[in-house]
Amino acid sequence: MATGVRFPTESSTATARRAVTDALQLVDPVGAREAERETNWRRGYLQHFARLVEAGLGSPQDAVTIANEGLRSLHEQMLFDDGPLATAFERPARSTWTTLEVAGAAAPETELTVPYRGRRLAGAELDEQLDDWVARGVVEPTFADAIREVRDHPEWLRLDGDTVVVLGAGAEMGPYRSLLRWGATVAAVDLPRADIQKRIRAQAEEGAGRVLLPADGDETGADLLHSLRDLETWIGGLDGRLVLGTYCYADGATHVRVSMAADAISAHVVAQRPDTALAYLATPTDVFAVPAGAVTTANEAYDGGRRMLRGSLRLVSGGRLLQRNYPPGVEIGVCDSLVPQQGPNYALAKRVQRWRAAAARDAGTRVSLNVAPATRTASVVKNRALAAAYAGAHRFGVEVFEPATSNVLMAAMLVHDLRSPRTPLRDPWREEAYGAAHGGLWTAAYHPRSALGLAAVLGLASSRG
Repeated sequence: MATGVRFPTESSTATARRAVTDALQLVDPVGAREAERETNWRRGYLQHFARLVEAGLGSPQDAVTIANEGLRSLHEQMLFDDGPLATAFERPARSTWTTLEVAGAAAPETELTVPYRGRRLAGAELDEQLDDWVARGVVEPTFADAIREVRDHPEWLRLDGDTVVVLGAGAEMGPYRSLLRWGATVAAVDLPRADIQKRIRAQAEEGAGRVLLPADGDETGADLLHSLRDLETWIGGLDGRLVLGTYCYADGATHVRVSMAADAISAHVVAQRPDTALAYLATPTDVFAVPAGAVTTANEAYDGGRRMLRGSLRLVSGGRLLQRNYPPGVEIGVCDSLVPQQGPNYALAKRVQRWRAAAARDAGTRVSLNVAPATRTASVVKNRALAAAYAGAHRFGVEVFEPATSNVLMAAMLVHDLRSPRTPLRDPWREEAYGAAHGGLWTAAYHPRSALGLAAVLGLASSRG
C-alpha cells in the first residue's frame, strides 16, 4: 500500500473517473454522465479529456468552473497519510529544515542564446530561426514575439528579486540549468537520492546563480510524497518573491500523486504569500483549443496533400489513417493530440497543472504555463513506440526538439511571463494558446492519432536503415 500522498484505493481509475465527472457536472451534465458510466477507462479516457476542453469553450467562466471542480474533487479524494489531502496543512510540520546555499563560480550570461543543431543562435540567426519556425507552423507567432522580447531585454534573465522554486530540479525539461547560467536565485528541490543531489550541486557550482537546497541534517533534497508539510514550511520561509514551478515527472500513477503533492503545496503557499507566481510546462500531447490561424494552416495543408495516396491509406485502414485535423470552416479548432501510449495517469497529472493555472489566474495570481514542443527526453524515448513515432514525425510536418533547445526556449518563456507587462487573456484557452511551441501538431494536416502509427512505421524503418 502506498504511503504519503496517495489514492484512496489501489487503483487510480475510480479517482480519475470521479474527478472528470465532477469537473464536468456543472457545465456539461451530459458529458459528466458519460464519464461516470465509462467502463473501459484505459481506452475511453481519451474522449472524456477532450470533452473537458470542449465544454469549457462556451465562456471563460465555464473553463474556470471545470478547473475548480476538478481540483476540488481530487483534493477531497486523495489522501495524505491517514487523512484527506485537503487537510494536510492543518497538521504541524514534523521537523525544521535548514538551507544549504551553493554559489556558482561562473559569470552570468548576459545575452539570450539558443542551442540548435550544433550552433548557438543569437541576434540575427535567432531571428531567422524564429521566422522559419513560424513559417512552417512549428510555433505560434506569439511565441516568436515573446522570445524576441526577452532577447531585447537581457536584464530580465537574472530575475532579480525572485526566488524560483523548481520542484523537479533534475528534470530534463525544467528551467534549472538555464536559470543558473543567467545568474538567477533558484531553490532546487528533488528527491534526496545521492546521484540526483550530486548532479544538482555540480550544476550549481558550474553555473552563475545562487542555489538553495532544503537540508534535513546532512541530507539535502525532499520527497514531495512524504514530506509535504515540511517542504511547504521550508518554501514559505524563503526570501524574495516566490516563483513556484512544477516540473516533476514519474511513471504511472505516481505521476498523479506527485502532481497532486505539488499542487497542494502551490495552493497553500499562494494562500499564505499572495504575491507568489506559479509556473508549469504543458505537454503538446494533450487536447487544446487552437486559434483560427493554426486551423487555416492545417486545412490548407490537408487540401494540398496527396489525395490519391491518402485515399488509399484511408481505404485499407477503414478510415482510421490520415483523418483531417479539423473540420473545414471552423474558427476555433480542437487539436486532440493525446497519445494512448502515455496513458490516463499522465493525462490527469498534466491536466491538474492546467486546471491550477486557469483557477489561479482567474483569482489574480501571476501564472506561467507554456506549451512546450515534443522533445526527445529520456522519459519519452524509452518508450519504443513513441521513439519511433518521433523519428518519423517530420514526414507530417512536426518538428521534434532536442532537450537542450527546448530547455532554453521554455526557460526564456518563463522569464517573459514573469517580466513582460503583457496582460493575460481573459479566455483560459486563448491564454494557453499564447506563445505555444507545439512543434507543428496544431498546424498539421492530419489528426495526430490518425498519423501516429504511420509515423512510427516510417520512423522505425528510417532508424533501421
